[in-house]
Amino acid sequence: MSTVEIQQGVSPLVLAFPHSSTEMPDEFAAHLNDEGRILRDTDWHVERLYADLVPEATTVAARFHRYVVDANRPPDGKSLYPGQATTDLVPLSDFDGNEIWDIRPNADDIDRRRHIFHASYHAGLEAEMERVKSLHGFVILYDCHSIRSRVPRLFDGVLPDMNIGTNSGTTCAPQIETIIADACSRSEFSSVLNGRFKGGWTTRHYGRPANGWHAVQMELAQSTHLATEEPPFAYSAERAAKLRPVLGDILAKLTEWRPT
Repeated sequence: MSTVEIQQGVSPLVLAFPHSSTEMPDEFAAHLNDEGRILRDTDWHVERLYADLVPEATTVAARFHRYVVDANRPPDGKSLYPGQATTDLVPLSDFDGNEIWDIRPNADDIDRRRHIFHASYHAGLEAEMERVKSLHGFVILYDCHSIRSRVPRLFDGVLPDMNIGTNSGTTCAPQIETIIADACSRSEFSSVLNGRFKGGWTTRHYGRPANGWHAVQMELAQSTHLATEEPPFAYSAERAAKLRPVLGDILAKLTEWRPT
C-alpha cells in the first residue's frame, strides 16, 4: 500500500491530513479487537470537508490509519502534553481509554511502523514544504484535524467548534495566527486559540517562522460536519455547508498573505 498521497500545487499553502485515512494492512487489522475495528478515532471526512476550497494548494495525506502509527506524534514517542491524557505513537487504546488490540504491538512492531509509515509520510511532507518554500521564499503548513466534540478523558465538557494551535504563538508569524483567529471569531462557530489543542508534533516540528516555515493546526469538533459522532460517522452536507465557507475564507487569506 502507498503510505502517502501528494497533490502538488503552486500556492504558498500546504494542507496536511495525517489522520483522515481508514486504510490499514491486513496484518495489523487482524490484531485489533472489536472496539479497535470501529476506527473510532479517525478524523472522519476531513479531506472531503476541505476539498476544492482553495486553488493550487498542495495536499499531503497519510494513507494509513492512526492505529498503525500516529503521524502527528514525535517519532521518539515523547508526550506532547505532559501530565495530560493522550495516546501513544502507536496507540494502545482509543481516546476513551478502551483497549483496541487483541494482540498489542511489541517494541519491534512499533519500530517497524515508525520507519515504514511515519518516516515516509514526513519525508513526503518535508519535501513538499521545501519545494513550496523554494517557490515563494516561505511556506504555510495548515494541519487538518477533527475530533469528537465530547471526549471526557481528554477534555471537560464540549470542545469549541474550531481549535487553533500554534504552540502558544511559536510556530507561525503573528499575522497568520491573527488571520485565522479573526476569521473564526467572525463566524457563527465557537473557537479558541491554543486551548486544549496547541498543535501536535507536525505543527511544532515544522513551525520555524524565523526560517520562513509557518505551521498551524486546526482541530475541528466533528459536530460541525458529521451527522453523528457515533458509527457510521456519516458526513452531513448541511452542516458542512455552513462550515466550508469559513474554512475557505481562512485558506484564501492564508494564500494571499505575504511576509513583511
